[in-house]
Amino acid sequence: MGRNYPKKPKEVYFFATCLVELFYPEAGLCGMQLLQREGVRVVYPKNQTCCGQPAYSNGRLEEARAMAIQQLSVFPEDWPVVLPSGSCAGMIRKHYPELLAGTPYEVQAHQLANRTFELTEFLVHVLNVELTDQGQPVSVTWHGSCHSQREMGVVDEPKHLLNQLTGVTLSPLQREKECCGFGGTFAVRRPELSEAMVADKVKDAESTGATKLVSGDCGCLMNIDGHLKHTQSRVSGTHIAEFLWERTHAE
Repeated sequence: MGRNYPKKPKEVYFFATCLVELFYPEAGLCGMQLLQREGVRVVYPKNQTCCGQPAYSNGRLEEARAMAIQQLSVFPEDWPVVLPSGSCAGMIRKHYPELLAGTPYEVQAHQLANRTFELTEFLVHVLNVELTDQGQPVSVTWHGSCHSQREMGVVDEPKHLLNQLTGVTLSPLQREKECCGFGGTFAVRRPELSEAMVADKVKDAESTGATKLVSGDCGCLMNIDGHLKHTQSRVSGTHIAEFLWERTHAE
């Protein structure tokens, strides 16, 4: 069953995620600018922290639960919470209700999960954005993260936005749904396997003829773009928020 989307709101919360804050701040700023351009007031709570996914993925459920409870107080108003990450959005939407089931926070967890959206999902289904491309012709390929596809069901939304850009040729990966090998701490615990997986992903990207690989999750980007740079590939990685803003914003 498809998700029921709300009408366009006046305000949203923006949950930037740890990796955006630490390594990809431009992606966060561009994500907020894309929302603001549609006439939505964006509120960035300064007390936001990690969503708890690393702890959850490593079986440290008490730590993950404590972080989930902390997030419940960060977004008190009944506004949508928008994330430039399908992975962290999936943590809130799918796993917070599981973690807090049977606790005094269960209802709040469901309420937060129901108003949590991945950025491209929100742009397409809630804001119904129509993009006007102002960039030079370029060929790109799209990598969707595992969590974004499987937990949030976000598959076609990023491609729908990219296909609105008249100067952009979208060249699909042959094995689009394959993991890039990041998987949070998986890349640390199993580096050899992770390296083999990202090498396959990069080989696939290069075979498309694209010069840019666009993704909506910074963990994937760190892994893929790191390998691209290490191998001096002609392909470079960028977050979709940054790519969309650069293509559609005139100085």
